[in-house]
Amino acid sequence: MFVLANIIIGFGQLLHLLLNLYMWVVIIAALLSWVNPDPYNPIVRFLYSATEPVFLWFRRRLPLSIGGFDLSPIVVIAIIVFLDTAIARSLIETGMRIKAGGF
Repeated sequence: MFVLANIIIGFGQLLHLLLNLYMWVVIIAALLSWVNPDPYNPIVRFLYSATEPVFLWFRRRLPLSIGGFDLSPIVVIAIIVFLDTAIARSLIETGMRIKAGGF
């Protein structure tokens, strides 16, 4: 039973780490869009390739632009925070309850 609890906790912590990492990638990509970075820089290319498909998906489905200001990064960050709270933390808490024997 403890092995299952540890697997659930580990998966929840891994999901939390990945969601936080992607949130920082989104934040950095949004900040880079305010300046005009070199599009041939490998870091810039990675950031855009990691975020633009997600941003484009939201741009196509929702009018997320106000006065030329793109709000899709804000929506993506809000969804990341929601997923972190709803799924990752729930997994960690469930694993802890299993370990404590209260499940």
